[in-house]
Amino acid sequence: MSVIAKSELKKLIRDGVIKIEPFSEKLIGPGSVDLHLGSTFIVYKKVRDIFHITDRSDFRDITEEIEVKDYFLMLPGESAMGMTREKITLPDNICGRLEGRSRFARLGLLVHITASFMHPGIDNHQFLELYNASPIPLAIHPGTRICQFIFEYTVGTGHYRGRFARQ
Repeated sequence: MSVIAKSELKKLIRDGVIKIEPFSEKLIGPGSVDLHLGSTFIVYKKVRDIFHITDRSDFRDITEEIEVKDYFLMLPGESAMGMTREKITLPDNICGRLEGRSRFARLGLLVHITASFMHPGIDNHQFLELYNASPIPLAIHPGTRICQFIFEYTVGTGHYRGRFARQ
């Protein structure tokens, strides 16, 4: 697998091979595309019962969706999920990784904790697993260029049809 650099990303996006909606060429970096934080967040309900982690566990059983207009307040040690404003569609021979940006890591905000691999054939918005590792409350604003998507060619083809295919 090879990381797709800026010149090739521009061509693939221009030719419609990779789709990013909405899109601005200003978001393309040397080896990734920046994505904005949307206004939809998934927050954890205040639950006192034990929640069992199994193959059938579903985060929707212990969370609720909220829309944020100004900012989302994350207290120290708190986690939530945010969604990217952009929707990404990949062909069957391109996959990618979702990564945080160092400017926010230096503030104690972990933008994407785990599950950073994005399968070939996705057609969705990306969920961000946010965590405030700092000792101070953080106000996170929708519209911020919060993360980056690194695109890679695959050896062979595949197509994601899993649980989160249309999020």
